[in-house]
Amino acid sequence: MNIGTNMGLLGLLAAFVAAPWGGVQAAETEEAFEKYKNIIEYDAFNEYATIPVRDDVVIIDARPTRKKYDVGHIPGAINIPNTFFDKMVDQLPADKGKMLIFYCGGHKCPLSHKSAVKAEALGYTNITVYSGGQPEWVAKGNFESVSAAYVKDIVDKPNGAVIIDARPKGKQYDVGHIPGAINIPNTFFDKMVDQLPADKGTELIFYCGGPKCPLSFKSATKAKALGYTNIKLFQAGYPAWEAAYGPGVAADGAAAAPKAEVANAEAPKAEAPKVQTGGDGSTITLESFQGIMASAPDSIFLVDVRDPGEFGKRNFANSINIPVEELEDRIGELPTDKPVVFVCSTGARSSEAFDITKMLREELKHVYYLDAEITFNADGTQTFKAN
Repeated sequence: MNIGTNMGLLGLLAAFVAAPWGGVQAAETEEAFEKYKNIIEYDAFNEYATIPVRDDVVIIDARPTRKKYDVGHIPGAINIPNTFFDKMVDQLPADKGKMLIFYCGGHKCPLSHKSAVKAEALGYTNITVYSGGQPEWVAKGNFESVSAAYVKDIVDKPNGAVIIDARPKGKQYDVGHIPGAINIPNTFFDKMVDQLPADKGTELIFYCGGPKCPLSFKSATKAKALGYTNIKLFQAGYPAWEAAYGPGVAADGAAAAPKAEVANAEAPKAEAPKVQTGGDGSTITLESFQGIMASAPDSIFLVDVRDPGEFGKRNFANSINIPVEELEDRIGELPTDKPVVFVCSTGARSSEAFDITKMLREELKHVYYLDAEITFNADGTQTFKAN
């Protein structure tokens, strides 16, 4: 062995010994990368990562789908893996001024920074990176959300996890739910805790009516307070399941019917608007609701059953706020001289309000709920999507 070879080995040995973990120093850290210019810290990010999901921001998980996003992501985040960014730009909002927050696997992960640069090159102007990413989010005690694919794996190959539908029973769960899911409506959670497994280490997956529905989060929080330690959300909820795998099952175990089209009803006349109902008569059709709101909003008693914080930000001018959790105690406030219409952001809580009212105030014959997803826009208008 020549002197040059000996010197090379000695140098390698020195590097090995110098490394604090017993490996070559150069391999200790990931390849250096340039961080994006705008970084958001946890406290500020937490104001945007809310449930219901905010309309003024899009949170984007830049990690791989199957191994990372599917098994746990920040609730409400969409997935655009950095590797496939160029092929998935259609997932970005059309409004290039909307706030985009990218995240990935923590401070040493370059994926979110790389994606942010790509988005900026496309003309997006309000971009930031949450560099703490998924690890910090979890370390702070927040719930992770899983994907529809993750839930499908459990449905196909049960592993002991319990899937819990937090929506109302009669108008939501019984009509269609994820196969194998049990129903514990959030409003009646405290009365139905016996439905939860005795083993508090069991994986619990809560879902409801989609990104804007808070029922799953509320129920998960209650389960956590009871000592359950392995809780996840499926925040995309039943709409995502139905979009990916078709209708679930109904209460009797039969296949749920596909979503029905909104009933074609004669548009209400401005001078004498009438409530037009769909389905079994419990809902007001979207066309009827919009017609009444445009021509005679005071002809109905409009009750927004969202949380006070949601209501306080944006609401219908002629509505009052009775959060669904308070409805039982305030049921006497509902009038008998005009139709009562319940609204929320997804149709889930308003459906629950309908059930509570019919149970406690049987004398109210004209009670309805709007089964639609409502976005309350910054300009005071609303955008509707019938369920």
